Amino acid sequence: MDEFKVLQVKKSVFADNDRRAEALRQTLKKHRVFLLNLMSSPGAGKTTLLSRTIETLGNQLKIGVMEADIDSDVDARTIESFGAKVIQLHTGGMCHLDADMTRQGLEALGTDDLELAILENVGNLVCPAEFDTGAVKNAMILSVPEGDDKPLKYPLMFSVCDLVLINLFDVLPYFDFDMKKCVTNIRLRNPKAKIIPVCARTGEGIDLWCDWLCSEISAWRGQ
Repeated sequence: MDEFKVLQVKKSVFADNDRRAEALRQTLKKHRVFLLNLMSSPGAGKTTLLSRTIETLGNQLKIGVMEADIDSDVDARTIESFGAKVIQLHTGGMCHLDADMTRQGLEALGTDDLELAILENVGNLVCPAEFDTGAVKNAMILSVPEGDDKPLKYPLMFSVCDLVLINLFDVLPYFDFDMKKCVTNIRLRNPKAKIIPVCARTGEGIDLWCDWLCSEISAWRGQ
């Protein structure tokens, strides 16, 4: 039997994406645009958190948002109502964005007048974590109703994030959610991750989140 070549397609795809992601980061660095990749499962509170963020930082930073969804423009309309520059990205059924998709989104959004660009990634705890989007930092939201065991079930998501926001902590008494255990589980996956409890609906903890974001932007600009 003739020998045949085995191509590791997944590895090749990721390597190509990583190169594109780094090139995008360098381009954004030249233009002094900080890109944040925000991830979570569906319904964890990404859009509500971003609305609060725009309310808090809109007078300090020029913010643009890319809303990624399989379909609809519901989230983009919500963000637009808060006065931020926004574009809706439809993935055509794909459950994540990669570096090239992000680049296309940024080009359509326009970054000449932006200081902070935020990618609200597709709601999913698996696929988005696998692809480097070219973001400077990765953040995710874990909502209390999802359970404190999610870091154990979705290790990659928690390991690639610089920040974990635990949302809806105001309903903690009504769910079987152990905050101490959750923090321990996150630390098992990512000892360096910053953890901030928030309630995007009421605004609790939003100042801490915005302080972290502004600090990261300042540090990045000073590099």
